[in-house]
Amino acid sequence: MKQPGFFDVEKRLARLSGLGDQLEAFSRTVDFEVFRPDLEKALAYSDGSKGGRPPFDPVLMFKILVIQTLNNLSDERTEYLINDRLSFMRFLGLGLSDRVPDAKTIWLFRERLTQAGAIERLFERFDATLRSAGYLPMSGQILDATLVAAPKQRNTNAEKADLRAGRIPEDWQDKPSKLSHKDRHARWTLKFTKAKQQDDGTMPSSDLVIPFFGYKSHVSIDRKFRFIRKWKTTDAAASDGARLREGLLDKTNTASSVWAEQRIAQKPMKISWKSMALSQRFTGRSRISNPC
Repeated sequence: MKQPGFFDVEKRLARLSGLGDQLEAFSRTVDFEVFRPDLEKALAYSDGSKGGRPPFDPVLMFKILVIQTLNNLSDERTEYLINDRLSFMRFLGLGLSDRVPDAKTIWLFRERLTQAGAIERLFERFDATLRSAGYLPMSGQILDATLVAAPKQRNTNAEKADLRAGRIPEDWQDKPSKLSHKDRHARWTLKFTKAKQQDDGTMPSSDLVIPFFGYKSHVSIDRKFRFIRKWKTTDAAASDGARLREGLLDKTNTASSVWAEQRIAQKPMKISWKSMALSQRFTGRSRISNPC
């Protein structure tokens, strides 16, 4: 490996620009400073008079949420990729020596916006800005769902029954420290994985079924510009097809075709497809790229 030069980073960024950096196009199209008043009002940070480490810039944190939404990333994966990718650093205005928010900070920021009821309004305004700049949802849409792992819980059968019924277990109510470490919304599901060829060249007789605990991120992606236009977050056991009734489909898309995995369109959804005046195209693959 040769010795690094003074302008290696600039040359690599110029190369990324030549290849078509989507985030750089966002920086030219969207004035993120217009979101600052709404962000500051929703976050309601203190004035710093009591000391403590100052929070990260709210516009920087909102741009991180944009990166998450566009790439369908977990908080941990977002932290890693910001440290790893020059295109992410450039979009956020960070240098190689700057401090990067960790996964917990990203989660707290999003939770604070969610509790203030501001996150959907902010992203609707962001989407409106893209539309006004000519990035209209076109050429149909792609539906996909990604499992996001959560720390596994160690609960008794009685506690599990209370959680499934939407109740807080009685033993946790008087223990706020214990309650704060319990994830009451994640659920178990089964993740089906294709069997891989073994070292001796043989194939196992059956595919793999892996227990999985966490959440599921459902997205609707614009096929023309590959932007995520709609999204829903549920527990991992939630049905993919049921999200269609909850507004996951973007009805403003200029084309009616929908690309989705076959598991998303179950038999009970046939009427919904027809009533939505959308055609359905399915691919049996986990990566939705070539519609059948």
